[in-house]
Amino acid sequence: MTRWIMLGLTILGFALVFIAKSPALLGLGLLLGIVGMIGFVFALAADRISASARPDAAMASIEDLAALNKRPQRPVAQRPRAEAQANVGDGNDTDRAS
Repeated sequence: MTRWIMLGLTILGFALVFIAKSPALLGLGLLLGIVGMIGFVFALAADRISASARPDAAMASIEDLAALNKRPQRPVAQRPRAEAQANVGDGNDTDRAS
């Protein structure tokens, strides 16, 4: 809603600039137009950020993060390096298109 108000303020300000006959009205129109344009850009950015932001209820609390850090880590099983190199280029690549 705010971005539409700012867009309307911008259009009103620049329309005022084009029909102004006095310097004071011209200055007021420029001020309205520039402030409205900057506000419109910030409102668009705020809407874009809030659309992809995680809600506060989904964020982990400090206690949850501390509990996760205290949890023992399982070692990751790795293949021996010689076996991994032997499988390279053996023709069994399923992710390549033929």
